[in-house]
Amino acid sequence: MSETPPSATTRADPAAIPERSRLSFDLDADICVIGAGLAGLTVALEAARLGASVAVLEGRHVGWNASGHQLGTVMPGYGLSIGELIARVGIEDARELWSLSKQGAERVRANAAEQLMPGMALSEGALEVSNVDVGDQLISRLQMLSEDFETEVEGWQVDRVRAELKTGRYFHGMYYPKAFQIDGRQYIHGLAALARRAGARIFEDTPVVSIDSSGIRKRIVTPSARLRAAHIVLAGNIHLGAPLRRLSETLLPVSRYAAVTAPLGARLAEAVTFQGSVMDSDGVDQFRIVDGDRLMWASPETTWAARPERYAGAIARRIRTIFPQLGKVEITETFGGAVGQTVHGMPQIGQLRRGLWVASGFGRQGLNTSAIAGHLIARSILWGDDRWRLFSPFELVWAGGPTGRVAGHLVGLWSRGSSATAGALARYRERARVQENLREARRLEANRQAGTRPPGARPSRPRPPPGQPRPERPTPPPAAADPGEGAGG
Repeated sequence: MSETPPSATTRADPAAIPERSRLSFDLDADICVIGAGLAGLTVALEAARLGASVAVLEGRHVGWNASGHQLGTVMPGYGLSIGELIARVGIEDARELWSLSKQGAERVRANAAEQLMPGMALSEGALEVSNVDVGDQLISRLQMLSEDFETEVEGWQVDRVRAELKTGRYFHGMYYPKAFQIDGRQYIHGLAALARRAGARIFEDTPVVSIDSSGIRKRIVTPSARLRAAHIVLAGNIHLGAPLRRLSETLLPVSRYAAVTAPLGARLAEAVTFQGSVMDSDGVDQFRIVDGDRLMWASPETTWAARPERYAGAIARRIRTIFPQLGKVEITETFGGAVGQTVHGMPQIGQLRRGLWVASGFGRQGLNTSAIAGHLIARSILWGDDRWRLFSPFELVWAGGPTGRVAGHLVGLWSRGSSATAGALARYRERARVQENLREARRLEANRQAGTRPPGARPSRPRPPPGQPRPERPTPPPAAADPGEGAGG
């Protein structure tokens, strides 16, 4: 998940948001989308552009949960690493899936660039930094991304990372120049505006009471009306509710909270000069500069929901731990939301049964993967595009219910603890290397000052010039006789 800043440039203009409309009359549509988050609105936009009649049902309001509270980082990839992806589906399908993730990122960029989405505050570049010294692993990963997956990426050495992020906590980095950041709140409402302009109808405050997905025309019941559609797209994530609880239970609810500092002024440049998003390789820290002199910082993920305000102190302390030169920082806003994380780490995209589709489980990579889902599902329904089958190996798996939440919480604690331990050990080794290098430099300098002679060597006697006799060594005086030697009795 990614979160967004609180400034005037990032809040959607209330005057630009249409008044909420509830479904209060029976309706027929080609496609009914349940959920008005990133995935649901993207499906609606893509399908409406292709000429379908689309109705979106949202129990609360557009982007009320995680979709409206994002850091706004857009880059290729999934919650599953490339190595695990290849092991699961093979190199060829892994390339296809990765290509789709890049296309999803570009579709977000294209949507954000439209005239109906002003104020995106778009910035370029994302930097993934390592908490440990992994130069060898970095080289192999760079080669795989650039050669096998045709992704533009640069490797940054430690010195370059620390020139941009003035802390000893991070080592090597991978820079993605084609990644970018947008204002997530503006984007979700801009997406709704684009969908409405294309002809989709969005009904808020309209929860779904029941669904009958049998037959050619599916039936959806709401508190005040009924809707019939040839296709239903389930895009409500973990909030689908009682009618589809079995589907919701395939997702582990994962919450992430973020905070924005008060303006830091000139002292921010003493800590951070990189203008894109920064994330560590262990998923602990994620931050970027907003409004020129503020930091937006996301906390680690948790499986337990809480009020965002509770995390303000912890995030402020974390900022001070990483960048002590900033001193005490003031938090002006906290926010967050819950996303659905699948057991295998890949999104749920595809057809459950004839006419019943799912677009869910995007985890923290919601922007580019929800764009993929909307594109694939709309084109499959209307054009017969079957590329969604690339996601078929990642079946629906029960997430474990309350027990799964406890297990996920414990795994998260263990992962963060092991990451902290590994990072501390890496920094200790780095300090030890620095001290050893310093001692070696001092030893070499001492030898140089002493004429570079080896320790303990005797100075050599100067040789006489040619033609001159070698001076004779002085004859030592005879030893004194022992007073008792030769004495008679």
